[in-house]
Amino acid sequence: MPHRIIIALDTDMPTALALAERLHGRARWLKVGMTLFYAEGPSTVARLREMGFDVFLDLKLHDIPHQVAGAASEIARLGVGMVSVHASGGSAMVRAAAEGLAEGAAKAGVACPKLLAVTVLTSMDAAALAEVGVPDPPAEQVLRLAHVARHGGADGVVCSPEEAARMRALLGADALVVTPGVRPAGSDAGDQARVATPRAAVAAGASHLVIGRPITAADNPVAAYERIVAEVSGL
Repeated sequence: MPHRIIIALDTDMPTALALAERLHGRARWLKVGMTLFYAEGPSTVARLREMGFDVFLDLKLHDIPHQVAGAASEIARLGVGMVSVHASGGSAMVRAAAEGLAEGAAKAGVACPKLLAVTVLTSMDAAALAEVGVPDPPAEQVLRLAHVARHGGADGVVCSPEEAARMRALLGADALVVTPGVRPAGSDAGDQARVATPRAAVAAGASHLVIGRPITAADNPVAAYERIVAEVSGL
């Protein structure tokens, strides 16, 4: 089950590398988000790839299609395995990201990354959506944006575990359904509004779980990671 868990390295570079060293040979996937990438740049991805990890570059691209296509083309050259884009940018923007990834990967001679469309951030609840003019509850907005993602050619979606079953039914067995907002039983939810345990997320249809602080902030990150692997094994 290690291939199903993506460890979020939302830290500084020395901490990220120290965590990667400890998890080497155990974990397969690491997530590099905006905090780390904006601080260190593409060299972050290169160093983690050299260590043998697959990387989910979670920059949540969101701009006009031309800009997103260019950014995606450059990202693809880094050899990452997954890239995120905001579905709320519309199907044309999602399609531009897909085309940019394919173009950049072909030019660099690397495998094309999988494109994940972010639906509704796991920190948002109904009140937060209403604040930005969305009157529907999160589950309905996630469904709406999943249709946008599919129409734009994304390989899957990012959603909370609460929507994973519905996404699996809509998108089919081969789609990626990547769920942040995963917390082991008894863990602090922090700034997440829509959460579930690792076992519940996988049982609902998640293909991958994004887990950060319950592992990276643990006294023993390796032990915390292995407990989660054990929890989802056999599902």
